[in-house]
Amino acid sequence: MDLNADLGEGFGHWTLGDDKALLSVVTSANIACGYHAGDADTMRETCIRAAESGVAVGAHVGYRDLAGFGRRFIDVAPDTLTNEVLAQLGALAAFAKAAGTRISYVKPHGALYNTLVRHESQADAVVDAVRLFDPALAVLGPPGAVWLKRAEVAGLRVWHEAFADRAYTAAATLLPRTEPGAVLRDPAEIAARCVQLATEGWVRSTTGRPVRIAADSICVHGDTPNAVDIARAVRTALESAGVEVARVESPLRHTRQAV
Repeated sequence: MDLNADLGEGFGHWTLGDDKALLSVVTSANIACGYHAGDADTMRETCIRAAESGVAVGAHVGYRDLAGFGRRFIDVAPDTLTNEVLAQLGALAAFAKAAGTRISYVKPHGALYNTLVRHESQADAVVDAVRLFDPALAVLGPPGAVWLKRAEVAGLRVWHEAFADRAYTAAATLLPRTEPGAVLRDPAEIAARCVQLATEGWVRSTTGRPVRIAADSICVHGDTPNAVDIARAVRTALESAGVEVARVESPLRHTRQAV
Protein backbone atom coordinates (compact mmCIF):
# COMPACT_ATOMS: atom_id res chain seq x y z
CA MET A 1 0.00 0.00 0.00
CA ASP A 2 1.24 3.46 -0.93
CA LEU A 3 0.97 6.20 1.73
CA ASN A 4 0.67 9.75 0.44
CA ALA A 5 0.35 13.22 1.95
CA ASP A 6 -0.40 16.73 0.68
CA LEU A 7 2.83 18.72 1.12
CA GLY A 8 4.46 21.99 0.13
CA GLU A 9 1.34 23.95 1.03
CA GLY A 10 3.06 26.94 2.57
CA PHE A 11 3.16 30.32 0.85
CA GLY A 12 5.66 33.10 1.53
CA HIS A 13 6.04 33.49 5.30
CA TRP A 14 3.06 31.22 5.91
CA THR A 15 3.91 27.61 6.70
CA LEU A 16 1.52 24.69 6.95
CA GLY A 17 2.29 21.25 8.35
CA ASP A 18 5.56 19.50 9.13
CA ASP A 19 6.70 18.44 5.67
CA LYS A 20 10.13 17.29 6.81
CA ALA A 21 8.68 14.86 9.36
CA LEU A 22 6.00 13.58 6.98
CA LEU A 23 8.57 12.89 4.27
CA SER A 24 10.24 10.44 6.66
CA VAL A 25 6.98 8.46 6.87
CA VAL A 26 5.07 8.64 3.57
CA THR A 27 6.02 7.06 0.25
CA SER A 28 4.45 9.65 -2.07
CA ALA A 29 4.19 13.44 -1.80
CA ASN A 30 1.42 15.46 -3.42
CA ILE A 31 3.23 18.79 -3.84
CA ALA A 32 1.24 22.01 -4.26
CA CYS A 33 1.99 23.73 -7.56
CA GLY A 34 1.40 27.39 -6.71
CA TYR A 35 -2.30 27.78 -7.48
CA HIS A 36 -4.06 26.74 -4.27
CA ALA A 37 -0.83 26.94 -2.21
CA GLY A 38 2.92 26.75 -2.63
CA ASP A 39 5.45 29.09 -4.17
CA ALA A 40 8.78 28.74 -5.96
CA ASP A 41 10.83 28.41 -2.77
CA THR A 42 8.44 25.90 -1.23
CA MET A 43 8.16 23.79 -4.36
CA ARG A 44 11.92 23.55 -4.78
CA GLU A 45 12.59 22.77 -1.12
CA THR A 46 9.87 20.10 -1.01
CA CYS A 47 11.12 18.45 -4.20
CA ILE A 48 14.67 18.36 -2.82
CA ARG A 49 13.51 16.77 0.44
CA ALA A 50 11.33 14.27 -1.41
CA ALA A 51 14.24 13.25 -3.62
CA GLU A 52 16.54 12.86 -0.63
CA SER A 53 13.92 10.71 1.12
CA GLY A 54 13.20 8.49 -1.89
CA VAL A 55 9.60 9.68 -1.93
CA ALA A 56 7.63 9.82 -5.19
CA VAL A 57 6.67 13.32 -6.37
CA GLY A 58 3.08 13.97 -7.38
CA ALA A 59 1.68 17.21 -8.82
CA HIS A 60 -1.10 18.47 -6.55
CA VAL A 61 -2.94 20.68 -9.04
CA GLY A 62 -5.90 22.87 -8.15
CA TYR A 63 -8.03 25.85 -9.00
CA ARG A 64 -6.39 29.30 -9.07
CA ASP A 65 -7.59 30.07 -5.54
CA LEU A 66 -4.89 31.01 -3.03
CA ALA A 67 -7.35 32.92 -0.85
CA GLY A 68 -9.68 29.94 -0.55
CA PHE A 69 -6.93 27.30 -0.39
CA GLY A 70 -8.45 25.72 -3.48
CA ARG A 71 -11.52 24.55 -1.58
CA ARG A 72 -14.04 26.63 -3.54
CA PHE A 73 -15.57 25.48 -6.83
CA ILE A 74 -14.66 27.69 -9.80
CA ASP A 75 -16.69 27.46 -13.00
CA VAL A 76 -13.60 27.86 -15.17
CA ALA A 77 -13.78 27.25 -18.91
CA PRO A 78 -12.40 23.83 -19.89
CA ASP A 79 -9.70 25.25 -22.18
CA THR A 80 -8.56 27.58 -19.43
CA LEU A 81 -8.52 24.75 -16.90
CA THR A 82 -6.39 22.65 -19.24
CA ASN A 83 -3.92 25.51 -19.59
CA GLU A 84 -3.83 26.18 -15.86
CA VAL A 85 -3.12 22.53 -15.08
CA LEU A 86 -0.40 22.53 -17.76
CA ALA A 87 1.15 25.60 -16.12
CA GLN A 88 1.19 23.87 -12.74
CA LEU A 89 2.70 20.69 -14.14
CA GLY A 90 5.40 22.65 -15.92
CA ALA A 91 6.33 24.58 -12.79
CA LEU A 92 6.62 21.52 -10.56
CA ALA A 93 8.43 19.51 -13.24
CA ALA A 94 11.16 22.15 -13.38
CA PHE A 95 11.75 21.97 -9.63
CA ALA A 96 11.59 18.19 -9.61
CA LYS A 97 14.21 18.03 -12.37
CA ALA A 98 16.44 20.47 -10.51
CA ALA A 99 16.19 18.19 -7.46
CA GLY A 100 17.18 15.13 -9.46
CA THR A 101 13.75 13.56 -9.50
CA ARG A 102 10.58 13.73 -11.61
CA ILE A 103 6.81 13.93 -11.38
CA SER A 104 5.33 10.44 -11.19
CA TYR A 105 1.63 11.19 -10.97
CA VAL A 106 -1.05 13.91 -10.82
CA LYS A 107 -3.60 14.37 -8.04
CA PRO A 108 -6.17 17.21 -8.07
CA HIS A 109 -6.63 19.20 -4.88
CA GLY A 110 -9.64 20.20 -2.82
CA ALA A 111 -12.65 21.48 -4.73
CA LEU A 112 -11.18 20.37 -8.04
CA TYR A 113 -10.72 16.83 -6.69
CA ASN A 114 -14.38 16.70 -5.64
CA THR A 115 -15.65 18.37 -8.82
CA LEU A 116 -13.91 15.85 -11.07
CA VAL A 117 -15.90 13.02 -9.52
CA ARG A 118 -18.91 14.04 -11.66
CA HIS A 119 -18.13 17.16 -13.76
CA GLU A 120 -17.50 15.80 -17.25
CA SER A 121 -16.16 18.87 -19.03
CA GLN A 122 -13.69 19.73 -16.27
CA ALA A 123 -12.71 16.07 -16.04
CA ASP A 124 -11.91 16.05 -19.75
CA ALA A 125 -9.96 19.29 -19.35
CA VAL A 126 -7.68 17.87 -16.67
CA VAL A 127 -7.21 14.61 -18.59
CA ASP A 128 -6.25 16.64 -21.66
CA ALA A 129 -3.66 18.56 -19.65
CA VAL A 130 -2.02 15.40 -18.32
CA ARG A 131 -2.09 13.73 -21.73
CA LEU A 132 -0.57 16.77 -23.44
CA PHE A 133 2.11 17.23 -20.79
CA ASP A 134 3.22 13.62 -20.38
CA PRO A 135 0.98 10.62 -21.17
CA ALA A 136 3.32 8.44 -19.10
CA LEU A 137 2.13 10.11 -15.88
CA ALA A 138 -0.33 8.28 -13.65
CA VAL A 139 -3.40 9.96 -12.19
CA LEU A 140 -4.64 9.54 -8.62
CA GLY A 141 -8.22 9.91 -7.44
CA PRO A 142 -11.26 8.27 -5.83
CA PRO A 143 -12.70 5.02 -7.24
CA GLY A 144 -15.59 5.68 -9.62
CA ALA A 145 -14.64 9.28 -10.44
CA VAL A 146 -15.57 10.45 -13.93
CA TRP A 147 -12.11 11.86 -14.48
CA LEU A 148 -10.45 8.52 -13.76
CA LYS A 149 -12.75 6.79 -16.22
CA ARG A 150 -11.93 9.40 -18.86
CA ALA A 151 -8.23 9.10 -18.01
CA GLU A 152 -8.30 5.35 -18.54
CA VAL A 153 -10.01 5.78 -21.91
CA ALA A 154 -7.26 8.26 -22.83
CA GLY A 155 -4.65 5.61 -22.05
CA LEU A 156 -3.39 7.06 -18.76
CA ARG A 157 -2.46 4.88 -15.80
CA VAL A 158 -5.03 5.12 -13.02
CA TRP A 159 -4.41 4.74 -9.30
CA HIS A 160 -7.23 4.68 -6.76
CA GLU A 161 -7.07 6.53 -3.46
CA ALA A 162 -8.71 6.35 -0.04
CA PHE A 163 -8.43 8.80 2.85
CA ALA A 164 -7.10 7.87 6.26
CA ASP A 165 -8.45 10.88 8.13
CA ARG A 166 -11.77 11.59 6.42
CA ALA A 167 -15.20 10.14 7.16
CA TYR A 168 -17.11 8.35 4.39
CA THR A 169 -20.84 8.39 3.68
CA ALA A 170 -22.84 5.24 2.94
CA ALA A 171 -22.44 6.15 -0.77
CA ALA A 172 -18.65 5.82 -0.39
CA THR A 173 -18.16 9.57 -0.83
CA LEU A 174 -16.33 11.88 1.55
CA LEU A 175 -18.45 13.55 4.19
CA PRO A 176 -18.23 17.33 3.44
CA ARG A 177 -15.82 19.22 5.66
CA THR A 178 -18.69 21.45 6.76
CA GLU A 179 -20.29 18.47 8.53
CA PRO A 180 -19.36 17.47 12.11
CA GLY A 181 -16.99 14.51 12.22
CA ALA A 182 -15.81 14.94 8.63
CA VAL A 183 -12.15 15.02 9.68
CA LEU A 184 -10.93 12.23 11.96
CA ARG A 185 -8.36 13.03 14.67
CA ASP A 186 -7.58 9.89 16.70
CA PRO A 187 -4.39 8.23 15.36
CA ALA A 188 -5.27 4.82 16.82
CA GLU A 189 -8.77 4.83 15.31
CA ILE A 190 -7.44 6.02 11.95
CA ALA A 191 -4.68 3.42 11.93
CA ALA A 192 -7.14 0.60 12.64
CA ARG A 193 -9.46 1.62 9.80
CA CYS A 194 -6.49 1.87 7.41
CA VAL A 195 -5.47 -1.70 8.23
CA GLN A 196 -9.05 -2.78 7.59
CA LEU A 197 -9.04 -0.87 4.31
CA ALA A 198 -5.74 -2.39 3.16
CA THR A 199 -6.46 -5.97 4.21
CA GLU A 200 -10.23 -6.23 3.70
CA GLY A 201 -11.07 -3.44 1.23
CA TRP A 202 -13.74 -1.62 3.23
CA VAL A 203 -14.33 1.09 5.85
CA ARG A 204 -17.28 1.84 8.09
CA SER A 205 -19.40 4.78 6.93
CA THR A 206 -20.99 7.49 9.06
CA THR A 207 -24.21 5.42 9.19
CA GLY A 208 -22.33 2.36 10.39
CA ARG A 209 -22.74 0.62 7.06
CA PRO A 210 -19.52 -0.85 5.59
CA VAL A 211 -18.55 0.56 2.19
CA ARG A 212 -16.17 -1.05 -0.28
CA ILE A 213 -13.12 1.00 -1.32
CA ALA A 214 -10.40 -0.63 -3.42
CA ALA A 215 -7.34 1.59 -3.05
CA ASP A 216 -3.76 1.67 -4.29
CA SER A 217 -2.86 4.58 -2.00
CA ILE A 218 -3.99 6.02 1.33
CA CYS A 219 -3.81 9.77 1.94
CA VAL A 220 -3.05 11.57 5.20
CA HIS A 221 -3.77 15.30 4.98
CA GLY A 222 -0.64 17.27 5.80
CA ASP A 223 -2.64 20.20 7.20
CA THR A 224 -4.32 18.10 9.91
CA PRO A 225 -2.85 19.36 13.23
CA ASN A 226 -1.54 15.92 14.28
CA ALA A 227 -0.78 14.70 10.76
CA VAL A 228 2.67 13.35 11.65
CA ASP A 229 1.30 11.29 14.55
CA ILE A 230 -1.45 9.97 12.30
CA ALA A 231 0.94 9.06 9.47
CA ARG A 232 3.31 7.27 11.83
CA ALA A 233 0.46 5.35 13.47
CA VAL A 234 -0.93 4.33 10.08
CA ARG A 235 2.43 3.15 8.73
CA THR A 236 3.27 1.24 11.91
CA ALA A 237 -0.14 -0.44 11.97
CA LEU A 238 0.03 -1.41 8.29
CA GLU A 239 3.49 -2.90 8.60
CA SER A 240 2.52 -4.72 11.80
CA ALA A 241 -0.39 -6.24 9.89
CA GLY A 242 1.97 -7.51 7.21
CA VAL A 243 1.10 -4.85 4.63
CA GLU A 244 4.09 -3.65 2.62
CA VAL A 245 4.19 0.15 2.56
CA ALA A 246 5.80 1.19 -0.74
CA ARG A 247 5.46 3.68 -3.56
CA VAL A 248 2.60 2.72 -5.84
CA GLU A 249 4.97 2.88 -8.82
CA SER A 250 7.48 0.52 -7.15
CA PRO A 251 8.51 -2.42 -9.36
CA LEU A 252 8.00 -4.61 -6.30
CA ARG A 253 4.29 -3.93 -6.46
CA HIS A 254 1.62 -4.96 -8.93
CA THR A 255 -0.49 -1.86 -9.58
CA ARG A 256 -4.14 -2.60 -10.26
CA GLN A 257 -5.68 -0.60 -13.08
CA ALA A 258 -9.10 1.00 -12.78
CA VAL A 259 -12.12 -1.14 -13.57
